[in-house]
This record gives sequence, C-alpha cells and structure tokens, in this order.
Amino acid sequence: MGRNITPTVEGGLLVAITLILGLASVYVPLLGMLAEFFCAVPLAVLTARQGAGKGLTALVVTFILLSILISPLLSMRLVLSYGICGVVLGFCVRKNFGAVKIFFMTLVVASAAQVVSLGLLLAIMDVNFIETQIELVRESFNESFALYESMGVEQERINEAKAQVEPAIQTLTFLIPTLMMLTALINSAVIWLTAHWIFPKLQMKIPKLPDFAEWHFPQIFFYTAVIGGLGLYWGYTRGWTEIFEIALNLLIVSALIGLVQGFSLLAAIFDRYKVSKFMRRILYVLLLLNMFFIQLVAITGLFDMLFDYRKKLFKGGD
Repeated sequence: MGRNITPTVEGGLLVAITLILGLASVYVPLLGMLAEFFCAVPLAVLTARQGAGKGLTALVVTFILLSILISPLLSMRLVLSYGICGVVLGFCVRKNFGAVKIFFMTLVVASAAQVVSLGLLLAIMDVNFIETQIELVRESFNESFALYESMGVEQERINEAKAQVEPAIQTLTFLIPTLMMLTALINSAVIWLTAHWIFPKLQMKIPKLPDFAEWHFPQIFFYTAVIGGLGLYWGYTRGWTEIFEIALNLLIVSALIGLVQGFSLLAAIFDRYKVSKFMRRILYVLLLLNMFFIQLVAITGLFDMLFDYRKKLFKGGD
C-alpha cells in the first residue's frame, strides 16, 4: 500500500478485496475455487499492518456484507475456513513469531474452525454433514455395483466386493477426526503458501519454514504411534469400539507424520550425496506407488524421531 493511504482507507480496500474474493468463490465457476484460497490474505495483511483489533473488525464487517450478498451459512464457512486463519497468521507475523509457530497456530485455529463449522451446520440445519458424506460414498458404491451387474458380472463376485466395501466404509466413519485434521492442514498450507507469495510483493516480511531436509518432529509422535498400535489391538480383540476408533486415528496421524519425516530424511540423504532432482522425483514416485515402501518410509521416519539418523549418518562432516 502507498505511503499516502491512511490506515482507514487501507482497511477499507482490504475488506473490499476480501469481499470480492468471497463473492468470486461462490459465483465464478472453477476460478472461484482459486479465489477462495486467497480470501485469508487481505485479512492477514491488514492484521499484520494494523493489529488484531483491526483484523477482527474487518472480519466481522466482511461476514456481515457477505451474509447480505450471498447467505449467512456460506459466509460463515468462508470466515471459519479462511478468514479467522488469516487474522491469526497476520497477528503472528506482527508479533515476529517463528515460521513453525505461525504454521502450528494457524493449523490449530483451522482445526477448531472445522469442528465449529460442523457443529453450526448440525445446530442450524439439523444436518449431520459427516453421515451425509458417508451415505453419499455408500450410494456411489451401490451405483457402481448396479452398473457391474448390468454388464453381466457374476453376482458372486459382486457380493464379495460388497462384503469388502462395507467394512472399509465403516472404517472411514472412524477416521472422521483424521479427515477433518487433514482438511484443516490443507487449508493452513494453502493460506501459508498464498501469504508467502503475496507478502513479499507488498514489501512485508514473513518467515520461511526450514528446508524440507531439516524437518524433524518431536519424539512424542513415535510414542503415540506405539500407543495407537496397542490400542488398536486391544480395541479390536476385546470389541471396544471407542478405544479402537481413538487408537486408529492416533495411529494414522502418527504414521502420516512419520511418513513426512521419512521423506525429509530421504531428502537429507539426497542432498548429502547430490542426487539430481530428476532422479529424486523418480524415486519419490516409485516409493509412493508401493504400499510396502510407504509403510517402510513411515516407520523409518518414526524411528528417526528417536535416533536422529541424520546426526549419526552425517557425523564428522564430509
């Protein structure tokens, strides 16, 4: 923003930009999805420049205007999914927090926003969004089975497939907390990437995350993976559905974090031995296409949290 623009005018312009992006996300096909990703950035810029008070005020004004122009429910979704996260990110940048702390706080807020969004949807419209989505998945499988049956596929094979699908759908219902967390993670990543693209263009500083090869998660995730595995066994063998559900989510989340750390360890090894980018991409794809290798990388990542193989492998320098 130019030096001659007052804070009030600047705030009004940023609210207007947020409003335009919000409207585009609803009314513009295809490009609207891209516009939605940028909804958080104007509020983040405003908060970073003028403080959390101005950012929250702008968020409320944006919500009121969007509610008038589209609908309160759609406006609430945009505000919770992106708006509040933008304010939090801008506040953290203003306080000069580190990159990891900024991303973590944005992720926590995005996760809480997911819970609140589902709660409001259930309270206001009496619609259980989770059950609705699961039912849609079940119906899509039933339509596929009906298509196979019309094509002359043996009924016995269709029945076998149905017997395999239903437990998978039931497992999917258990993984709702993990899926919500992944949605929040995607929202946080999108906000982080768009902010990193826009902030420098406005001569604003935003810290960068460490290089991927340096990522190292706390040891607690190794222990949560162990607890999740034990809980999964106890819950399954003793019929404790609640324990099984909690343990399954704990194990999946820990394994995903271990997978990220495993690939980070690989990136460090590739850097160490100067593996070309082309060869790295081929190796990454080969690993991701094989479930055994994915599990191996995840387990290696979990153990790397304990033993820090990078220090052991690269100790002593070149």
